[in-house]
Amino acid sequence: MAARVTIQDIADALGISRNTVSKAINNTGILADATRDKVLKKAMEMGYKQFSYITLENAAKPAPATSPNGNASEIALLTTSFLGNSHFSSTMLDKFHSELSGFGYSLSMHRILAEEIHTRRLPSSFSKERTAGIACIELFDPAYSRMVCGLGLPVLFIDSPAICLDGPPEADCLYMDNQTGIYQFVQEMVHRGKKNIGFIGEYMHCQSFYERYTAYRNAAHFHGIPCLDQYCILDNKTGALRPSYEDYKDHLEARIKKIPSLPDVFICANDFVAIDTMQVLKKLGYSIPGDVYLCGFDDSPESKITTPSLTTIHIHSQIMGYSAVQLLVSRIREPSLNFRTMHTESSLIYRESTEG
Repeated sequence: MAARVTIQDIADALGISRNTVSKAINNTGILADATRDKVLKKAMEMGYKQFSYITLENAAKPAPATSPNGNASEIALLTTSFLGNSHFSSTMLDKFHSELSGFGYSLSMHRILAEEIHTRRLPSSFSKERTAGIACIELFDPAYSRMVCGLGLPVLFIDSPAICLDGPPEADCLYMDNQTGIYQFVQEMVHRGKKNIGFIGEYMHCQSFYERYTAYRNAAHFHGIPCLDQYCILDNKTGALRPSYEDYKDHLEARIKKIPSLPDVFICANDFVAIDTMQVLKKLGYSIPGDVYLCGFDDSPESKITTPSLTTIHIHSQIMGYSAVQLLVSRIREPSLNFRTMHTESSLIYRESTEG
């Protein structure tokens, strides 16, 4: 019997590191497309069988443009938000679209309005007959998400409603790693003697916010530092059905004014919450990082140009776009697969808001 081919065998044959081969085969981390293709080609030539996301049969040829709907060849993107250049998904969608094209699918985008969320109606532009699969971004209403999952089509959530509310959706889910960077950040803050750390952000807004909040609490517990409610602003303005941007800033200001003394550090649910917090703190006469450190999440373009520049956690959008296509296409091909949840790598970046 022939010996089983290992990742080390492939690395030795190509003269590259085992870690590089592992990233290509397991679809983790960031690799140049040419490197990934070279590794996968050599793995197939050598008879390697343990691919994580593709089978040997399917790796060499693109998926046919077919689906549970017969000849449907359109992937529908459903979102409630305007995905501008500041949103992490804007660059991810470029990779998502190009990868889909290679498999023979087109992409249609459908903005879901507030009234459609309320009445659980699909946008008039959506055609189930043309649709091979659905990708959901910024679709965080649990009832609407359940309705989408009940359409009988392959569904992928790129982030999702907080699953502690109703359990995970009956769909595949793709997230960025929302925990490692926050653990690393809290550890560094404790090392610097910054042991009073708070969290700002509506932690039940979506699963990623929930994971970031629980990462903050778990990291605090692990390092033996207090996790005080007075340093956490987890809600929004009450009395408004959908609080506006200005409503939220007013709410932040009112809540921060009630804190007897600021913590050493605020971790924020994303960069936009962090920038809102920065503006409110400056309005109230506080200095960043002099009086309080700030950390965001997403590495948005704004995080680099705000003053001071914002410590944040970078989302690798290219690998998210690639992974989204692999998850959705494999679901279209094999609808009976167990539902999968994947987290892709993220990276902590220190900037001026925490003194580098």
